Amino acid sequence: MKWANVRLFASNFWHNATTPKTFYLLYSIFILLTAFAAVSGIQNHITQNDIRQDHQIKARQSWEANPDKHPHRMAHFGTFAFRVNPSLGIFDYGLESFTGSTVFLEAHRQNSVNFSEATFSTGTLRFGELSLALLLQLVLPLILFFIGFSSIAADKQNGTLKIVLSQGGNWKEILFGKSIGLFGISTLFFIPAILVVVITLLVLENQMTNSLQWFRVSLIGLGYLAFLFVISTFTIVVSASSSSPKDALLRLLGIWLLLVVLLPKSAQAMGNYWFPTPTKLAFQSAIEKEEIQKGDSHNPNDPHYNKLRDSVLAVHNVSKVTDLPFNYSGFVMREGEKITSTLYKKHHANLVSTYTNQNNITRFSSFINPFTAIKQLSMTIAGTDFSSYIDFQNQADDYRYQLSQTMNELQMEYISPKKESGSEGKTHVVDHEHWEEFSDFHHKPIEFGASFKEAIPAIISILLWTIIAFALLLFTSKRAKAI
Repeated sequence: MKWANVRLFASNFWHNATTPKTFYLLYSIFILLTAFAAVSGIQNHITQNDIRQDHQIKARQSWEANPDKHPHRMAHFGTFAFRVNPSLGIFDYGLESFTGSTVFLEAHRQNSVNFSEATFSTGTLRFGELSLALLLQLVLPLILFFIGFSSIAADKQNGTLKIVLSQGGNWKEILFGKSIGLFGISTLFFIPAILVVVITLLVLENQMTNSLQWFRVSLIGLGYLAFLFVISTFTIVVSASSSSPKDALLRLLGIWLLLVVLLPKSAQAMGNYWFPTPTKLAFQSAIEKEEIQKGDSHNPNDPHYNKLRDSVLAVHNVSKVTDLPFNYSGFVMREGEKITSTLYKKHHANLVSTYTNQNNITRFSSFINPFTAIKQLSMTIAGTDFSSYIDFQNQADDYRYQLSQTMNELQMEYISPKKESGSEGKTHVVDHEHWEEFSDFHHKPIEFGASFKEAIPAIISILLWTIIAFALLLFTSKRAKAI
């Protein structure tokens, strides 16, 4: 194979594909869509983070505005945790619109994350939002199909291919040259999209000073370039294997429907069937049932807490809880919080494991579907996938647990154990300055290392698809026919 001939075929394909006015019309439409998606993504990112930051501040002000109060009442007063929209959310929305952004934090209860965009939207959201990632994943492959479907099939039909082969060209040079030419054209569409991301991060948030952010952008960029090379190669191979341009186009559209619609939907359905999840009611009931077995901190006659009380009294050599050097009710609440949190974490881990098993069907389907591979890689590295949502949930619940236990410890230390029945007096409340001492919740986006670990299957599958693309070119070069 002579690389001079490969370059010749590539440049010839480039010239023939980019000369018609229809190409410039198509390119202009794509650039307009790119601009619209970029503006929408940037505006959504700024608006969402401004709203969430504003409400986080208001929640903090509401918390600190409480007067002197009993700590347990403050634990139930609670506060809110708001999720930060990641910087690369301007590029790939991922699951951001479906997973929610806010959770109410209070003692004894682990509430679900609420207020997702999907909750307030029409059913059209199920078809996806127009993002830069969506354009590169779904629209650009279609454009490449339309540009390249006739690249070899048309030459077969009009007899040009026979002439080229008779003049010293060979199939390997033709296939590699045209694949490189189509891939080069794909970069004309790709570069504006990735430049928008880099410029936005530089101008709006100065995020590119973070070297790990460079890794994220670079990895996403390399992933998409590999994906576009695979698509370009498949387009040329299908064209070479087809008897006419019409046949090639129908095959490519069929492949697109299969890989974009049918396979992903089938993978989701299989995941739901093989790994069914409990209803919200069943999930909560299972926790409450086990909590009753372990011990109910609000039940004064609970056997577990009766034994606990007797052991505490024995250790301190007293006969009544009012003689203890700390508030026993606060001690019980602390023990109860520890039990309920442990139970919740166990059941939540099982639930997350079920969802992970469901998602694994889709994740590993990337080895038979390059569209799934790039989608998984893109949203995982962008920090908008399921693992980033679970990371936020864990951060919020850890904060909730610390808040509850801090209030319980304040009750143990400052509330008199000799409290009589009736309304609380000044001796049975804690100074409001303690509310200010407890730090506010600050969501930290998922770390790059965790995202990279989640993206490993997608990265491997993208690499394998790149190897398969080269292998297909070599295989087709030996089997292709000029008629």
